[in-house]
Amino acid sequence: MTIEASLDPALFTGTFEREALRLVKHYDFSDDVTVEPLSLSENTILLVDDRARAEKYVLRIHSHRLDYHTEAMIASEVNWIRALRRESVVEALDPIADREGRFVQKLDSSELDRPRCAVIFTFLEGVEPDPESLVAGFVRLGEIAAHMHHQVKSWTPPAGFTRPTWSPDEILGNCNGFGRWQDAMGMDREALDCLGRMVEVIERRLLALGRDSRHFGLVHADLRLANTLIEGDRTKLIDFDDCGFSWFTYDLATALSFIQDRPDVPDLIEAWLAGYRSVVELPRALEAEIPTVIMLRRVAELAWLNTRRHAEFSRNTEPGFTSASCQLAEDYLKRFG
Repeated sequence: MTIEASLDPALFTGTFEREALRLVKHYDFSDDVTVEPLSLSENTILLVDDRARAEKYVLRIHSHRLDYHTEAMIASEVNWIRALRRESVVEALDPIADREGRFVQKLDSSELDRPRCAVIFTFLEGVEPDPESLVAGFVRLGEIAAHMHHQVKSWTPPAGFTRPTWSPDEILGNCNGFGRWQDAMGMDREALDCLGRMVEVIERRLLALGRDSRHFGLVHADLRLANTLIEGDRTKLIDFDDCGFSWFTYDLATALSFIQDRPDVPDLIEAWLAGYRSVVELPRALEAEIPTVIMLRRVAELAWLNTRRHAEFSRNTEPGFTSASCQLAEDYLKRFG
């Protein structure tokens, strides 16, 4: 779940810039390479410009969450992206290996507060999707999700493949570093009771749905329009940092992150489903639990916002988010509780 923050370039003039310039020496780049900041969110993202060759790359330095991804998890993400590209499933950032064939680098200089992993990707050209064309954008998101899910069902991950699981046990139990939803701003006794009752229903219904391969598998887990780039009629996908195992409709739930209470959400869901069904059918049992998976994501967002109160996005979103979540929970409980 990545929300970019506005940046002061001064943040990057020290340690991270020096680490980046040291790192690129291990790649087949020219000697005329510059580094500049792109974004600061869950990770630090820098633009690497090989000016002599007129080639650009993206360097991602992990992570501001101490307990989030291991080196093995990042290597697994790289493996899946490469498989998707190799099979022409989706146009995504291409991980770049260094001269020794390594995709995941370990940064452990004395300047760093702790060892960090880093990956360099190709730079993708494109612009952000038109915010006035949400329905068309959701159709395309559904198509992309369906192609990826279809690939997952026939792909055998390499030995040692490991990614997070986005299920009630992990999300609600703070196993993925999102924090406790119970500690969200504005959480009083009434809100705890309302959301707690919904959480019990979510757990019960998803347990009944089960995790067989028709319903559950590897998903992008942050498949929002903000993580796509548009170039002509091509849609390119970025930010696989949260990819992991969940119900396939979790990719729909993440597309609706922080906007679940918009009046046009039913139209957006139908658009996503139309795009999905144009590629493959969605099992009826899975489709029936779309509201459940959407509310699971909403609870995750309560926890996520609470642990990032310093970020501008959180400060702008938190006021009223808990009370709005309670209204969504009441509506959900009327249908499913």
